[in-house]
Amino acid sequence: MDIQLLISLVNQYKDFLLYFLSFSLGLAGAWLISSTPHRIMLLLMDHPTERSSHDIPTPRGGGVGILLAFILCSLVLKLPTTFLFPGIMLSIISFYGDNFQLSVRFRLVIQSVAAVFLSVPFLGSTGFPIILLLPVFIFVVGTTNLYNFMDGIDGIAGVTSVVGFGLLACHNCPIFSFPVSSYASLAICMALASLGFLFLNLPRARVFLGDVGSILLGFVFSGIVLMLSENIFDFICLASFIFPFYADEITTMYVRLRQGDNLIIPHRKHLYQLLANEMGFSHWIVSCSYGLIQLAIGLGVIFLKPHGIQKVAIFLMTCFIIFSFVSYLVRNSSKISRMDISNRK
Repeated sequence: MDIQLLISLVNQYKDFLLYFLSFSLGLAGAWLISSTPHRIMLLLMDHPTERSSHDIPTPRGGGVGILLAFILCSLVLKLPTTFLFPGIMLSIISFYGDNFQLSVRFRLVIQSVAAVFLSVPFLGSTGFPIILLLPVFIFVVGTTNLYNFMDGIDGIAGVTSVVGFGLLACHNCPIFSFPVSSYASLAICMALASLGFLFLNLPRARVFLGDVGSILLGFVFSGIVLMLSENIFDFICLASFIFPFYADEITTMYVRLRQGDNLIIPHRKHLYQLLANEMGFSHWIVSCSYGLIQLAIGLGVIFLKPHGIQKVAIFLMTCFIIFSFVSYLVRNSSKISRMDISNRK
């Protein structure tokens, strides 16, 4: 084949090639970690504890393929180094944290540095008032940790990533509309890399995402939301594409504060954990249910957005009230179930 023709074909279909490579890297990273002999992977083995939702030792760190996809896409799409370097730094340190214990304070310092690297150039380039620096900083650090907190059962982080990044891409660039913007392309790549990972994480996990994947996904999602937001209304709509994660974390934090819990100690009091552990639902059912709810809410926001912020706000508030009510019913039911078991003993 003529070399010029080959180059022309690559340039013509480079987006699709990038999407294919992202999916392949997500799958390959998960396969590599899951297939490495356990005697070599002892440090990466996640052994179950009383707070775990799994019952057999499972390797973690399968998100390395998603990290490689992120690096590849960022270089090909020529994304700012203020986005690329903080993401790589977070993932590498998180991968180290998958092997060795890192203090919460140290993790927060690194995440804060990454958030500043992302937030300050964003505000400078968009003309948003500098007074928004603190809210933007909190959003980046909070969403980065949110993915990590919510990655507690098979498939839930991967499914949420496929849906969330997919919604970001569809919102910014309608389906079958080309060319695709850089950040929309990155969103598609992250969705496909997460889909590749899911092949070894559902219906029963052969490998876990690990902090290297969950922290990165949270950071990248928050970054794309910022980069695609032209105003506060855009920001609210785009951030709502992982609505179930935010709703679960907010309601769980409220419950834990009322119970006087130490918020930095691991737990399994999220709604999704109660459904999988106390209520006995299969992990894949809970994860896919969260994904379907997330998809329905995201599509609802996209549909209502042209009608103004008031309708979107009412819709999201209604969804949160319904979610909180369901959370209350499940928590109350699981509490009664635990009391019955204790009484029988």
